[in-house]
Amino acid sequence: MNKEIVVNRTLEETTVAVLEDGKLFDLFIERRESEKILNNIYRGAVQNIVPALGSAFIDIGFGKSAYLGIDDIIAPRKEKNIENMIKVGQDMMVQVYKEPISTKGPKVTMDISLPGRLLVYMPFSNNIGISKNIGDEKEHDRLKNIITEMKKDIPGGIIVRTEAEDADESEIRSEIKYLTRLWASIVSRFNDAKSMSLIHKDLGVVFRTIRDYFSDNVTLMHIDSPKEFKDAAEFVKIVSPELLDRIVLYGGKGPIFKTYGIEEEIKRLRSNKTGLQSGGYLIIQEAESLCAIDVNSGKFTAKTSQEDTATVTNIEAAVEIARQLRLRNIGGIIVIDFIDMKKAVNRQKVLEKFREATKGDKAKIKIWPITKLGLIEMTRQRKRESLFSLLGDTCPVCKGLGLVLSKESIFINVCDEIERLKFDEYHGKIKIKLHIDVADYFKEREFRLKELFNADFEIKTSREVAREEYQIVFE
Repeated sequence: MNKEIVVNRTLEETTVAVLEDGKLFDLFIERRESEKILNNIYRGAVQNIVPALGSAFIDIGFGKSAYLGIDDIIAPRKEKNIENMIKVGQDMMVQVYKEPISTKGPKVTMDISLPGRLLVYMPFSNNIGISKNIGDEKEHDRLKNIITEMKKDIPGGIIVRTEAEDADESEIRSEIKYLTRLWASIVSRFNDAKSMSLIHKDLGVVFRTIRDYFSDNVTLMHIDSPKEFKDAAEFVKIVSPELLDRIVLYGGKGPIFKTYGIEEEIKRLRSNKTGLQSGGYLIIQEAESLCAIDVNSGKFTAKTSQEDTATVTNIEAAVEIARQLRLRNIGGIIVIDFIDMKKAVNRQKVLEKFREATKGDKAKIKIWPITKLGLIEMTRQRKRESLFSLLGDTCPVCKGLGLVLSKESIFINVCDEIERLKFDEYHGKIKIKLHIDVADYFKEREFRLKELFNADFEIKTSREVAREEYQIVFE
């Protein structure tokens, strides 16, 4: 698979796009006024303990209190009662593992983890882990032996990331040396820091992308900002010097995202409808903790049977849904309504295709078997807000319902209100002020208003009137 990374830097925003075989799969956005706090480490103070929930709220100086669950507390001995583990007013080191979403504050843990390009170092753990994506048994054993040997001199746990596959032992030892030194500096800063303050900030979006995605299978990293290009090159010299020539400064005349077709793709992500090549389409409806995805065959019809139409559309949809989940960063509970298939063998084909398509997703995913109704239930790890939430605000007219009152409904409401006012056989003129989208509908029905109330009407548009509102004036 040919991977490319494209970076667009503007005055207020840095956007990183990851393409696989020319198709957009991941999109990361960092804005100056809403910087991310995921993986940041703080010296926090216990603000409140809720024994009934087995949790506490920590003030990290962020504005919203952070949530700390009992399972995320590091204590000398395991207790069932949280009030025996921590005390109100106590200072502690915590790391954000889930961004604040909507009205909820961030979630934090005392089990610190420091990710590198090849490894993740966990100072308070004692476990060794090897990425499940390293399938070669010999390579798996080689890496485990290297880490086991290193662990004799290094306290804490180590997880080997996928990028460590085929890495030299010297590279692995060099990275763990860097991570343990970083941990020592964090401990030193914690001891000197004031309560409720930041002591370690995670890398910016470009550096995180280099750390997590920039490997041998990336053929090009295209950056349109000279400063960002220089900083990225300096970082790559340290972590992957052999890949330095793959970072290129963009020299094109047009905007880099327009050249790659990414600009139009981002615009399409604002819609809840996504087309499929066959002519079918997806409807994606996000709620706060659940997302429903509906698969439709649209114009596509297979030449053989309805069952074949459903199967072909569902297989295509499975691949596209996996991509959309990553692109839109949809997390939580997800229910996918595939087109009904009568044959169990076809349902299994769709399930296997979907599981295969989600393998490249770095978020933790759990997929349940497809039901007889054609539904797939799954969960996807949510670490930060969805792209839809980042790019948009709740509509002030529909308040997030996704629809507004129809013109006919507004017409009926106006008639009901005039009726309630009981101006029988009013001899003056009745003015109705409406939003511009609704006014023409009323003008076409002036005769009906006059017939109902035996009065003259004047329909006016007003910028001060919202889409669902109206003003009735009797002259």
